[in-house]
Parts: sequence; C-alpha cells; structure tokens
Amino acid sequence: MQSFEPVATLEQRLPQDLKPLATLAFNYWWTWSGQQLRLFSTIDHQLWEECHHNPVLFLQKVCRERLDEVATDPDYVQMVQTLMVRFRQYMQPRDCVLAPRISPERPVAYFCAEFGLHESLPIYSGGLGILAGDHLKSASDLALPMVGVGLLYRQGYFRQRLNRQGWQEDYYIDNQFTELPLELMRSPTGQPLTVTVEIRGRRVVAQIWRVRVGRTDLYLMDSDVPENDPIDRWLTGHLYGGNQETRIAQEILLGIGGVRLLQTLGLEPGVYHLNEGHAAFALLEVARMEMARTGQSFYAVEAQVRQKCVFTTHTPVPAGHDAFSPDLMDSFFASYWPELQLSREQFLALGARRLGDPWEPFNMTVLALRLTRAANGVSQLHGEVSRQMWSILYPERPVAQVPIGAITNGVHAQTWTAPLISELFRTYVHPEWETHLPDPELWERVSEIPDRELWQRHQTLKQRLISYTRTRVLHSREQRGETPAQLEAIAHWLDPQVLTIGFARRFSPYKRGHLIIRDPARAKRLLTNPQRPVQLIFAGKAHPADEEGKRIIQRLMEWCHDPEVQQRVAFIEDYDMHTARCLVQGVDLWLNNPRRPLEASGTSGQKVCFNGGINFSVLDGWWCEGYQAGVNGWAIGEDLHTSNQELQDQLDSESLYRLLETEIVPMYYDRDGEGLPRQWLQRMKASIRTNAPRFNTARMLQDYIDQIYAPSPELALSRG
Repeated sequence: MQSFEPVATLEQRLPQDLKPLATLAFNYWWTWSGQQLRLFSTIDHQLWEECHHNPVLFLQKVCRERLDEVATDPDYVQMVQTLMVRFRQYMQPRDCVLAPRISPERPVAYFCAEFGLHESLPIYSGGLGILAGDHLKSASDLALPMVGVGLLYRQGYFRQRLNRQGWQEDYYIDNQFTELPLELMRSPTGQPLTVTVEIRGRRVVAQIWRVRVGRTDLYLMDSDVPENDPIDRWLTGHLYGGNQETRIAQEILLGIGGVRLLQTLGLEPGVYHLNEGHAAFALLEVARMEMARTGQSFYAVEAQVRQKCVFTTHTPVPAGHDAFSPDLMDSFFASYWPELQLSREQFLALGARRLGDPWEPFNMTVLALRLTRAANGVSQLHGEVSRQMWSILYPERPVAQVPIGAITNGVHAQTWTAPLISELFRTYVHPEWETHLPDPELWERVSEIPDRELWQRHQTLKQRLISYTRTRVLHSREQRGETPAQLEAIAHWLDPQVLTIGFARRFSPYKRGHLIIRDPARAKRLLTNPQRPVQLIFAGKAHPADEEGKRIIQRLMEWCHDPEVQQRVAFIEDYDMHTARCLVQGVDLWLNNPRRPLEASGTSGQKVCFNGGINFSVLDGWWCEGYQAGVNGWAIGEDLHTSNQELQDQLDSESLYRLLETEIVPMYYDRDGEGLPRQWLQRMKASIRTNAPRFNTARMLQDYIDQIYAPSPELALSRG
C-alpha cells in the first residue's frame, strides 16, 4: 500500500530553504508546534486569513516572488530549519511505555463520526469532534499506537450567518480535497484504495484518505466517486445532515466500512474504540469477520468480539442516542443479518432496550453496550447518570453495579494554550511542561509567576480577542448591508479594561445560552454600570432543525442591537476552532450554565483554565470534579436536580446575578496601588494550578490505557 505524495508536488513550488514547509503543511503537528502563529502567517498574513489557515491552499496560492523574498530572511529560514529538526526528532519511532501491550501491529482503532483537528479541516461540529481530535494528538505525543477512522464530508457541518432579524441561516461550502492537508491512499499500481459496503442493495464505494496527526494517522472515507449512484455520492456530503435514512447509511459506512478500511490497509487492531454510538455497526462487521475466520456461529464468537471492543458514551440527552425503526433496519440490513446467521428477531434484539416488543427501535448505544467489554461516560457524574439511564439493560444488577465506568475528558494542552502563556509555563513551571502535564506538584510552581507578568499577557490576549471580535462583527454587519454609521460604531465596542465574559457552544435549549439575560433589567444594570461594567461575547450554532435554539440566538442578537447595551454585547457568527481558541485564551470569565445533569463533561472550560481564565459554571460535567469553593472559580446555583425546568432556571439565574454583583465584579475591579487585581490574579493562578494537571488528554489517555485499552488482568477479571 502507498499514498499519493502531494508533499513532493507542493515542494516544487517552494525555494530550497522553504521546502520543509511542504512536509509540515501535511502534518497537523505544526498546529501544536509552538510556532503555529508565525509559521505561515509571517509570509502573507492577509492571504493566510483568506485561506482559512489552510497551509496547503496557502502554499499553493502564495506568489513565488514573496516566497523568494522570505527565503532570503535568515531568521525565518532558521525558524523553519529548527522546527523541521524538532519535527524529525518528534517523529522518531519510540515505544509507548504506558501501554506495552498495545503495539503498532495491534493498534487502537478509534472510530468517530467527526474529528476536530483544526479549522482548516472542517469535518467537526462541536465538542465530540474536538475531543476526538485532541485524543489523536495526545496518542501521538505519548506514542500510543492508534489510528483514527471517520468520514470525509464534502461540505462538512453547516456554515452559519444571521440575517437582519437575527435568525440563523444555514449554508454549505464544498471542500476541495486536493487543497486540504490530505493524502489519497493508493495501491502499488497507483489506483485509489477503496472499501465497499452494501446499502439497500446498492454497491457503494468509498475511497480512503489519510490525515497525518503527528505520529498518528486518521483515515477518512469519501463516497463522492463516479462509480456510485448520485444519491450515494452525497452519502458523505454533510456531517449530521439529512434524514434518518441518510444517518443510518452514513453509520453503515462509518462502522462496517471502517472495519473493512482497516482490513484493506492490512491493519489488525488490538482494540476497537467506538467514540459514541454512531460507529456501533462496526461491532457487527467484527463479528462477521470473526465468524468467517473461525467458522463459528455469531453467539460462539460474541465473547471474542466483546474482548476486542470498547465504547464511550458522550451524552445523557436522549436525542443524542441514534435509534432506527424496525422497518428502516429491514430496509438496510435484510441482506446482512443472514451473513451473521441470525434471524430478524435475533438481529433486532441486539439493539432493543426492551426485548420482545416488535415496535422497539434499534438503538445504537444499546448495540454498543451489548457487544463491548468496557464502556465509560466522560465525567464521574456522567458515569452515574449513564448507569441509571441504561440500567434497564441489566435488570439483575443494582444501578451502582451497571458496567459503565467513567473517564473524565481532558483537552490537548499544547493546542489550546496561548503561546504567550506557554512561555510563562516554560519559564516558571518547567522548560518542557507539555511532557509533565499530569504532575500536580510541578503545577504548584504557577504560584511563582509574577502577578504583573501574568496580567500583562492576559490583557494582551484579551485585546486580541476584542480586535478579532470587532473584525468578525464588522464583516457580518457589512454582509447584512448595515449603514456606515452603524459600522463605524463597532470600532468603539468592547473595552479591554472591562470584565469580559465568554459563552460559546452549541445553542441547544438545555445549554441555556440566554440565562444571563433572563432578567433584562438586572442584566442591563450589570452591563452598563458606569464604574464596574461587564461585557459579553457569545458564539455558537443551533442545529438546523432546532427552532428553539435559533430563537435563543435571535434573542441574543436583539441585545446586540439594543442601543443601551450594544457596546457591551457581541455575537461572533460561524463559530469554529479558530474563534474557540481566541475566546478561551482571551476571556476573563467563562460562563457555562446547562440544565443539570445534561452536560456530560464539557471541555471548553478546561481550555480556559490553561490560559488563566476562570470558570463560572453550574456543578455539572467536569466542573463537579474541578471546582474548589472559594479557590479556583464559582459555581452557579446549588447541586440541584429537578424536573421543574422553570424552577431551576429561576434559581440558577438568581445565583448567577448574585455572584456577579456581590463577588465576581467587585473582585475583578478591586485594584491595588499598582493597578493590579491581586485577588483575581490569585484565582487565575488557582484555576491553572488545580485544573491543568487533571483535565488534560495526557492524563485522560493514561486512564484509557489503564482502565479500558489494556487493563491489568486483575482489573479485567473484576469487571467480569
């Protein structure tokens, strides 16, 4: 097997001293190299922005004259050469000391419907994809043998724009795969490598692309090939688009096709990790292959299948667990279950919550729980909620003994920590702090960072966020045709000296993006206080089918146009990873107020911690584990679980306002003779010190290795 070599093609455009840029452009390691801000933007900042930070497209477009000019800059050439030496050292093969039982010959195969590696590869929608991308990056850092398996979407997730009424409009843009950091996999004869699945009696072909993520490879399937029926060419058109028929077809390709992809590449995973239920059909294909290899029945190989496969569930929201009607399953699988030597009833029972009901939907999470040896939620609280939620599958066990564990999510620190803050860590924490992330004693050294130095760097990052926000808002309003006077006013919106609160996530009703404006009069008093004002920056999308989520955005946009507060409220349209980085690196306070206990984990607040931001959140998801009262942030409301949504909203909004008015705002504006908010700075340092060693993907991967991928024989035996 070989891959098409686009690196060599790109190298031909570059002067000799800049040829290493082609290699770096095709490996996402550059995004956490420490030089991610300068490597490409230094050449042509405006073109870099126009190319949406896509290094391949950028190097294809930048003019040769400019490249020749940069190639004569000794400082830039030295930076490229130094970075290339570091890259080669990084890529040297080494054993994963944390997982001696996992080998390159028997890697972990990590299946997910979306991967968020960088804004230049738009095949993600939100937290699940960002977590998956961070998972692959940390696997690379730890030299854990792993391959990712997913789909390559022609148009990715929808793009967002807001009309003059503040209503979200959805649109799509074609991805040009030859302009992305991708390699088309080819056979020794030069033909594209493909996998084939059957969908409703049709033969559907998908070609295989590779994305390099440091040492880790991510393989993506693309059905937009000429030999497919036109409807099947659009099978990989949109992430989470279309109807139930599209969804089940995509999940057949992801699961069954993904297993066949690995076989085509000659890979035999030691562990199949299903990150959410979208890929659960992979379990059926693993069973079919095991039956073909051994000649045994489905039930005879079931134990072997379970031994190879593990599952992570990511949400307690029922809508997040795909379920398909028996009729739909008939339409797509009537020719497949005979290959498993199962009757229709036996096959449908694999995904049924309640056995014996002919109308019971086929649930992908149920299938995953039934055919994997280990399952986990993504925070300790989510583990508890999941055990309760799926206890119906284990009627003989008390809820506490339902076999669903918990591994709390983390973030890839090098991706999300601003270089300005990373430099502080190198100076005061450890010169190679990135390789010592889970060491709590090391992070105690954060206390040694001089207050003034931390504050100045934070203020610089906040100024960058405000400048970025103004630019994005200006562009959006120009697109809507607003008046010159309205556009000129934006230059004076937001103030780096004002307490800045960030809120960015999917606008689903349970996340309550409008809770802070629930009492309009009280919210306005906070925003317009002449001595101690507050300002808000929002970002995020509502699912195209979520009308209530769109109404929440519309309500926030009304505030952005309210003359009383418009200088203190901004909404950044078309939320992506670049906007996310700007926000988590620049805000003072990160707001998170979902209805408990519906936030499985959440990771945006963890990214804020690495940059010295402070969390202001309900006690849900990871914050239940991270919060230390009076030390590192604030908790909204009490640890209350109630089905009365109106009551919870009322109590939580009251708590939110009270904490802002009596604790948070006064602390932020309490300055000493040097103009520094000493108490606030102590809480910033505590936010880093207490959370950084715990909520990172290096610790998370170590937990997966110890508890899920390669547990000790004693632990595996105890799970029975």
